Amino acid sequence: MGLRFKMFFGFLTLIFMLLVAGIWSIYELNAIGSSVPKMLTDNYQSINAAKKMMESLEREDSAILLLLLGKWEEGRSILRQADSLFMENYNFAYNNITIKGEKTHLDSIYTQYGRYKAMWIRPIVGTRKEGSLEWYFQSVHKSFISVKTVVDQLIDLNAKIMYQMASDLDNRSNRAIMPGIIAIVSALIFTLIFNFLVHYYVVDPIIRITKNIQKFKERQVPFDVAVETRDELYDLSNAIGDLCQYIKSKEAKK
Repeated sequence: MGLRFKMFFGFLTLIFMLLVAGIWSIYELNAIGSSVPKMLTDNYQSINAAKKMMESLEREDSAILLLLLGKWEEGRSILRQADSLFMENYNFAYNNITIKGEKTHLDSIYTQYGRYKAMWIRPIVGTRKEGSLEWYFQSVHKSFISVKTVVDQLIDLNAKIMYQMASDLDNRSNRAIMPGIIAIVSALIFTLIFNFLVHYYVVDPIIRITKNIQKFKERQVPFDVAVETRDELYDLSNAIGDLCQYIKSKEAKK
């Protein structure tokens, strides 16, 4: 194997190691960029929709209290708007199901909200319910709390998943960094080994050849340098040895 090929093969190995590490890092970063952010966005949108449902429930509760006070038009207007907003966000959340267990929570919200709505959809003003705080606290408020509870559970579910994904994102980021660290350490180790081999098989033979040539010039010491590798340095050493032998024979004939 020639000296040039050995040097080329050494640098090619180093380039290959860095290339593999680069491709690995790019793959990990691309996987993070294409999957986790979208899932986080979906969960955030579900949480946002649930919070708007919660706001709608609060407005409906206030509207029911207005109805209990006999303010029919104002109470009904708020109820219609709040109900419309609640269903709009409920439908959005239902069409944005991305995690296990989310559909079960949404079905529970729909059931509990249906029961809650049935209590105030019928007339309150002008009936025995008007001004009845006992009816409000024993029936309506309890149902209101039940709906809020299941909506809170939906928020908690998405929040936990977001936390898990954030933790996973951190772990995957570390995995994406690891190839670079491995590449740097491997390249350093390989460089040290490659430097040792170059010095042992290239630099050291050249130094010995140079010293022997100097000895031959100064004291006519026979040129004798053994090169272990069968490459250009081996051929150079033999050629110099032959040249020294030729010069010595020429001088002997004079």
